[in-house]
Amino acid sequence: MVNVSISRSFRLEAARFLPRLPASHPCSRLHGHSFLVEVALAGAVDPQLGWLVDYDVIAAAWAPIAQALDHRLLNEVEGLDNPTSENLAHWIFTRLAPHIQALTAVTVMETPETRATYRPENNP
Repeated sequence: MVNVSISRSFRLEAARFLPRLPASHPCSRLHGHSFLVEVALAGAVDPQLGWLVDYDVIAAAWAPIAQALDHRLLNEVEGLDNPTSENLAHWIFTRLAPHIQALTAVTVMETPETRATYRPENNP
């Protein structure tokens, strides 16, 4: 049996502010990001098909996430009143997990240099 990990990336354009920061912090003010979200999977390759999961399955599971988040004010999305990248990664993971059994992690990159990854085993 061959085990692999795969990922697919998606872009989101969205605005946010982080309401729990001091007013002096720049992220407490309304600002936007071109988020890059990486959806990671791992598991056994199907010997008949030769892949873990069809990338189109990942894209189909992603579509309602994009509808909910793209070109939105994230603070107005239910469950994202404090839309840090960490919280956003968790929010996305919980919505994708029922549709993608092999899902292992979601990484949200708000800039090319910064990212937050949610994996279920990170929970205390």
